[in-house]
Amino acid sequence: MEGVFVVVAVGAVLMAAGAIWKGQVRKPYLRVRAQDVKYRRLPRDLRRSADMAIAAARHAAAADEPAIVRVDDVLTVAAEHFGHGAVSRESAAGALRERFERNRCYVDCVTDAYEN
Repeated sequence: MEGVFVVVAVGAVLMAAGAIWKGQVRKPYLRVRAQDVKYRRLPRDLRRSADMAIAAARHAAAADEPAIVRVDDVLTVAAEHFGHGAVSRESAAGALRERFERNRCYVDCVTDAYEN
């Protein structure tokens, strides 16, 4: 009977150590790490925001009009969909220029991303 209690006690200690080791007891997410992840994802999110703004402008344009894509549209999408509220206009304009050229939008779109 004593051996059973020892096995149960050792098992409980191992389970507690495993829970601590796996991180369930530690802090789940540090603020510095969250900010680091946010800034690493910023370029990708800006490119996605530019793509979404281009798609929305193309959808809103009439059949005989060019789609008008503004840097402000990219900033709005970045803030609303991805939570990037403090993005510089230069970064958003750069992402819009990149996606504008990659998607060959010069055929049916107009943008202010190339202005100073």
